Amino acid sequence: MAPISIEELHTFHIFDREVFFRLVIKLSHNPAQSLLVMALWLWVESIKYPKFIHKMVGLSDSMIDSIANEAVSCLRCLNLEYNNTPNSGGLPLTTILMQKKISLQFFRQKRFTAITGIRYVLNNICARIFTDILQHVLGNPSTSTSYPSHYRPMVVPGFPHPLFGTFTIPPLNFEELDLFDPRLWIKMHPYDGTTDDDKTMFLTFSKGFPVTEEEVRHIFTTLYGDCIKILNMGIGNMSEQVLFATMVVNNIETIDEILNGNHVAKFRLNGKHIWARKYERRDNI
Repeated sequence: MAPISIEELHTFHIFDREVFFRLVIKLSHNPAQSLLVMALWLWVESIKYPKFIHKMVGLSDSMIDSIANEAVSCLRCLNLEYNNTPNSGGLPLTTILMQKKISLQFFRQKRFTAITGIRYVLNNICARIFTDILQHVLGNPSTSTSYPSHYRPMVVPGFPHPLFGTFTIPPLNFEELDLFDPRLWIKMHPYDGTTDDDKTMFLTFSKGFPVTEEEVRHIFTTLYGDCIKILNMGIGNMSEQVLFATMVVNNIETIDEILNGNHVAKFRLNGKHIWARKYERRDNI
């Protein structure tokens, strides 16, 4: 296992760190929101817009401020704060810098893919490369003696986030990290760490029009290929039809493909309707 120093990690992410520094130090942006903006940009870079952040380094602070505001609009779109997205795309400066077409509609249609990817980047990349900058902005971590002296948790106001969850900074035991671990350098699949809950859809059926498991499998595999990992039909007895089901798909992208930016997708087979929406766990408190 090759040892890695914090300097090597920071050097690899030197442009990301410079832009984050300018956001929270020079522009005095909210640290939690700036972390989400950087995680969004890093995720976008990992899918099909390389060197986006690198291009930003040569821009003025005011221009970075404006592009960051567009990123916040993307985050708000993921949070479903917009009922409609503008025909113009809503991201003029981002589009110019990327030199590729991108719009708020892109984030709406890729909502669950983006949320999962941003959440992963936030806790596996941002949590490692921005720690010292956050300490400068927020002050030293708690001096509570319940934690070892070399690692006390840093609290970033704004987390846990209602959409992206917790933000946890890992212990900086860099000598234990593998220099060739691709996850450390964001050369990873951006959706690592997804759970079955992330990939579960809730299906409902019309009363009086019973739907079989075979029919559910047929319609989704016909439209989306071999996409079903687990299908659990709801509880029913001999005299009652099943009115719901849960379906775990193989990839988070399939959920976005099914919903296509909508809350609910409607399907029809043999005169029967099937409604599909993202499953949301409701834990008992």
